[in-house]
Amino acid sequence: MKKSKSLLLLLTLVLAVGTLLSACGSNGGNGAANGGNNKASDSGNSGEEKLAADQTLKINLSAEPPTFDPAQAKDSQANTVLKTMYEGLTRQDGSGQSVPGVAESWEPTNEDGTQITFHLRKDAKWSNGDPVTAHDFVFAWERVLSPDTQPTAPYAYQLFYLKNAEDYYNKKITDFSQVGVKAVDDYTLQVDLVAPTPYFVGLTSFYTYYPVHQSVKDDPKWAVDQSKMIVNGAFTLTNWVKGQSIEVTKNENYWDKDNIKLNKITMTLVNSSATELASYQNGELDRAGHPNGEIPTDQIPILRDQLKDELEIKGIASTYYYEFNVTAEPFDNVNIRKAFAMAVDRQAIVDNVTLGGQLPAFGYVPPGIKGVNDEYRNEHKDDYFTENVEEAKKLLEQGMKEKGYTKLPEITLIYNSSDAHKKVALAVADMWKKNLGVDVKTQNQEWAVFVENRQNLNYQVARAGWTADYNDPMTFLDMWVTDGGNNDTGFSNEEYDKLIADAKATSDMAKRDEDFAKAEKIFIQDNMVVMPLYYYTNVAAEKPYLKGVFLDFSGAVDYTRAYLLEH
Repeated sequence: MKKSKSLLLLLTLVLAVGTLLSACGSNGGNGAANGGNNKASDSGNSGEEKLAADQTLKINLSAEPPTFDPAQAKDSQANTVLKTMYEGLTRQDGSGQSVPGVAESWEPTNEDGTQITFHLRKDAKWSNGDPVTAHDFVFAWERVLSPDTQPTAPYAYQLFYLKNAEDYYNKKITDFSQVGVKAVDDYTLQVDLVAPTPYFVGLTSFYTYYPVHQSVKDDPKWAVDQSKMIVNGAFTLTNWVKGQSIEVTKNENYWDKDNIKLNKITMTLVNSSATELASYQNGELDRAGHPNGEIPTDQIPILRDQLKDELEIKGIASTYYYEFNVTAEPFDNVNIRKAFAMAVDRQAIVDNVTLGGQLPAFGYVPPGIKGVNDEYRNEHKDDYFTENVEEAKKLLEQGMKEKGYTKLPEITLIYNSSDAHKKVALAVADMWKKNLGVDVKTQNQEWAVFVENRQNLNYQVARAGWTADYNDPMTFLDMWVTDGGNNDTGFSNEEYDKLIADAKATSDMAKRDEDFAKAEKIFIQDNMVVMPLYYYTNVAAEKPYLKGVFLDFSGAVDYTRAYLLEH
């Protein structure tokens, strides 16, 4: 089976320069169109448009966010809701550029750019009326990095750009005042970085960098108690029926409330793509599909004609893959992992199962991520392995011999409950049976249980997806360092860790790029820690009267500046 590039002409993946994008690893992938699916500018509606009287946006989340604590969040379901409730120092506008959030301005304050000073707006308030201050950011970032935080923050490593942050997290130093963040006064935040980081300002719009109200101190239950959630974003959480629905309402204390047109966003929690599509077609939802919902894959060819202008399929910088628990049998053997990866026909999956114009993946970093002079994927081809059934059989036989197997142990593939994930899992399991003679049990799990099992290495092989948090290969590669907060495979490699550390410590773009390519080769070609399947596309339907929804190049969605026209 040869790798096909026949779908490349169907996708246009245009770089969004140096900006932070969305969070990861959920139903859609846990980002590249030119700035995203922007139906309106950030300034709101034009003078010729007439707003609907009822500004209630109706959407569906196919899974309930496991947490509303920015320090603990790690999936796109949480990202979508948190983005309505919180705001960082910066936020992303409709073109994917960093614009002022809580910080009204910022500038480098030393020659090499390793020190940045943010000036906070004095009209930024928490939903209870308290001012948002620089001290709230210091408090929040200390929560993320504190080794005493339990469970540890999965995205703590995103703050390792701060001077001494990694040493504090690893208990090599115990005084947080040595970490590179300081409240100079109530409205001035000074950040000191380990090395020049061109995309750091964009990172401050990511949820791990959000401020947290200091009332949460010593209250471990605050993030699951609606009455205790004091937030600083455009909306507040006003109703949460667990397992059924989430409702957020316009925050009258938000500094930019005059540019918020929606009064309310209601989110159903229905894990059925057929029900979601039916609700959209019946007018019960204003938007359906990726990144937080799902359209039935077998309906996509039909909907291309039926919905026409409402259905959009667009390439995003996101990768769909299966990850192996490299500490559990039989996937603690690299040849067995390689055999399973080489025995899958990816083109058949995207042509016959997913049906959304996805591209077969033979690497981990997706198209749409910038390299030195071009996209990283154009500069480093994803040819780390090939599909070859005969070679796969030989590798399986070799791996079994190395393990002393006469028969493989029972194998279970887990995936989070989803019609699409189920179809892919069944197709892959069928290929493993046909090509390798291996029986693999498939098992769906509810989202929170699934995430916990992956984190605790309570699996053999599991579905996964990753979406860019910012436009740099680092967002796909630094998560796999030893004991990384999002490393759910047990993978540990000293050479890999050093390459990532070196890439973080240099501002030489060519050297960074070389380190990334070496690291990806170790990760995929040498060790096959994960089995890439395809590069995502965004498949979603949106009513023509819904405007101002920002979908960035990673596929992350921002509803805060959305509005509804009369219809």
